Parts: sequence; structure tokens; C-alpha cells
Amino acid sequence: MSDFPGGESPQGRKPRLLEQVHEAVRQLHYSRRTEEAYVHWIKRFIYWSGRRHPATLGEPEVTAFLSHLAAERNVAASTQNQALAALFFLYKRVLGRDLGWFDDLVRAKRPVRMPVVLSRGEVNALLGQLRGAPWLMASLLYGAGLRLMECLGLRVKDVDFAYRQILVRDGKGAKDRVTMLPEMAVQPLRSSARRSACTRSTCARGSARCICRTRLRASTAGWEWGWQYVFPASRRSADHEDDVIRRHHLDESVPARALKEARRDAGIAKPVSAHTLRPSFATHLLESGCDIRTVQELLRHSDVSTTMIYAHVLNKGGRGVKSPLDRIEQPRAEYRVRAAAAQPAAAM
Repeated sequence: MSDFPGGESPQGRKPRLLEQVHEAVRQLHYSRRTEEAYVHWIKRFIYWSGRRHPATLGEPEVTAFLSHLAAERNVAASTQNQALAALFFLYKRVLGRDLGWFDDLVRAKRPVRMPVVLSRGEVNALLGQLRGAPWLMASLLYGAGLRLMECLGLRVKDVDFAYRQILVRDGKGAKDRVTMLPEMAVQPLRSSARRSACTRSTCARGSARCICRTRLRASTAGWEWGWQYVFPASRRSADHEDDVIRRHHLDESVPARALKEARRDAGIAKPVSAHTLRPSFATHLLESGCDIRTVQELLRHSDVSTTMIYAHVLNKGGRGVKSPLDRIEQPRAEYRVRAAAAQPAAAM
């Protein structure tokens, strides 16, 4: 599970546990975020156990740690599941052991939450406060249903202007999908693609090599214009896998900060983030009469029940049922206001 034959370095040192974890994750081509999350939870487990090596621990300690997260740290169910996946990976892929079932595990409760959905007017007001790259990114999040990292990781070659579609590669769950390219974003996206860190001649000279997938790092793909990011970072930086200086995409804090300021300037009371625009995309498609199976395909949901949650504003809750207050005979609203104003104030 290491870079060296026999599991040892040229100096004869056996790779440390976390080095083996990094190597095992990269061999399976997991995303950088998954790698960071797994290493984080493995470290937390080691510190919680008093810095004991995980090889000396087993199901009782893992159960106690996960129960500690739920009962004492009050973590969300998704957080506990992430920690569980990290420890399963550690024991199975690195230590070569299968963990048994955790009968005594205290499970974190998974609350039922409805997604925040902006109205069309709120989306229009939000986009009206944005300019440049943040506007284009927000337009793709809402107009194409992209996730934030799918938008930031968009490559020039994956934008099909002829067919007005975007090919999302390695999305959530390592799934590819095709989604629409909004007409309003075509020209700005063309301009952004042309300015994506380099021209064809610059790419050919190799001065703007970008980060590619692990299996393509040794090829010339990183110098090709089609592999350049649509939203490149202004500066090149060291690749976290091999420390080679390459060009990455914009940091996720750029659109996050811009959306926060735009929400405030637009006077929107609802919480707004990059993750708010995707539910708004799905809900507005359903409102306009789009078939739910089509929306499911655009969002690449494995189960249509996941897509159904975005239909909550169509026929459930306050909008789908008329209030009984609106069904009874009442005096006109302006009369009630005048009557209330004429009454003397109640004694304090």
C-alpha cells in the first residue's frame, strides 16, 4: 500500500499509517475531498483512542468512537456516516481487516429538512447584484443545476456550444451526466473559455499546465487548451499529489463570498449559498411543467424520490391547500384596519 516495493522507503522506513491511507485513496482515484475527509476522521479516531495504533483496536473502540460523536458531539447523521466510511476504509483497505456489525452503535438522528428555494424574483434580484465570473458561475448553478465544485471544475472541452449542453464529468458519486447550457450564458461562457489562463499557443509552449486526473498527469493533457479550466485561478500553485506547480480552478470561497454580498445587497431574507441555486433550478423546472423524470436525469439522482423533495412547493404545504381563514366571510381588510386603529390602546 505504498509507493515503494515491499512497503518500505529507500531508507528502509516502512510508510506511516497516514501515508498508507493517502496512497490507498489515490490508487482508487477517490476525490481530493474524500481523501481529506478520510484522513481527518482517522486522525480524530487515533487522538480519541489515546494515540493508540488502530491495528490494536477493533469493533468495540470504533463503536464507542462513533457513539461518542452522536451522543456527546451531537454531530449530524451524515457526519457520523462519513466517519464510519473512513474507518471502514482504514481497516479494510489499509489494515486488511473487515469490521463486524456495530450492534450497540448510537446512531445520530437524521432530521427531515426541506431545501431552501428562491422565487424567480429573488433569483433575478440576486443575479442582478453580481458581475463578471461570480455572475457567470451563479448563472450556471441556477441555469444548469450544477453543484459548486462541478461548476468550478468545468473544463473548456466539456462545454458543447453547438448542442447547447454541458457534460459534467466525475460528479457526485463519480457519475457523469449531461445538462443544459442556458442561452444567456453562451456568450459570457465563450469569452471565459477564451480567457481561461492561456491561448492555444501558450498552452502549446507548456507555460500554463493545469491539473488533470491522476491517470493523465504524466501525459500532455494538462497543456492542451481543452483541458483548461473555464474558471482558472489567477495564480499557479503546487499540486497536492506531486507538488508540481500547476494551474488550479478558482477557490470555492470566491463565489461563496460573492453570493453572500449579493444576498445582502438584494435584501433577500432567506439564507443563500451556492447550494441554494440547485434546488431552485429543480423546483422552477417542475413549476414550468417539466416532467419529473427529466429533472431527475438532469440532476442525476439515482432515485426519483430524491427529486420529489423539490416538488414540495408545488402541491404540498401552504401553497397546495387553501387556508380555512380564506374560506369564511369576513369584513374587508381596510375596514378591519381602521377599526383596530380606532380602538383605545390597552392599559399596560
